[in-house]
Amino acid sequence: MKETSKKNSQDKLPEFDLDAVFEPGDYLYFYKDKLSDKRTETEIKFLIKELALDRTVKILDLACGHGRHANRLAQLNHDITGIDQSAGFLEIAKKQAKEKGLNVKYIQQDMRQIDFKNEFDRVLLLFTSFGYFEDDENFLVLQNIAKALKPGGLFCFDILNKEKLLRDLLPYFVTERGADLMIDRQTFDDTTKRFYNKRIIIRNGKRKDKPYFTRVYELAEIRELLTKAGLEICKTYGNWKSEPLTNDSTHIIIIAQKKIEK
Repeated sequence: MKETSKKNSQDKLPEFDLDAVFEPGDYLYFYKDKLSDKRTETEIKFLIKELALDRTVKILDLACGHGRHANRLAQLNHDITGIDQSAGFLEIAKKQAKEKGLNVKYIQQDMRQIDFKNEFDRVLLLFTSFGYFEDDENFLVLQNIAKALKPGGLFCFDILNKEKLLRDLLPYFVTERGADLMIDRQTFDDTTKRFYNKRIIIRNGKRKDKPYFTRVYELAEIRELLTKAGLEICKTYGNWKSEPLTNDSTHIIIIAQKKIEK
């Protein structure tokens, strides 16, 4: 699946090829340190505490990737459905679940196309997985999540903190693994409110271009979108240790609740 857009009539945006950007081999190779077991355990502890996961609930993990949250939560006896558009990531998730004797329902699907109704107690959308589409499609994702939740159900997701991003944005930085390089060339367009990364990967002597964009929302914008979708923000945090949101927080972690009709 490919996403293409335009900045204006003269300037074409980089092509956003989701299959290339989230190709499991390169992605897990260069993100190995960021996706450590220690990080996962910190995030799981946060979810248990802040989403009241001390009892068995039904959870939808959107953009579940290779199942690092889904499989861990299944080990805690939760009823898990994981959805991702990448067949490669899902193969890894299913293999690990099978090896651990876990019963997790994995589905290959675009989050814009899910059609659950009042089915889940909790919905997760983690590791900055919101904002990859046009504005109306991003809102559609929130609407789909609201429909999927049971009344009173909770939704947890994280977004970039725009203030911190713009203050510290570097034109480029390089991740090295041996002789292999991931070169991130970064810009922010205030017209489209998008962070652009014209990423280049050089691995085994071969170059691959993997550009992408992320729509960066301010907290007030997200609050308005969530409200329109039928969700209400309960809590915000600045990191996975449940510490308060500050100007120096790199991300904003949001917990929202589906409204209960009176």
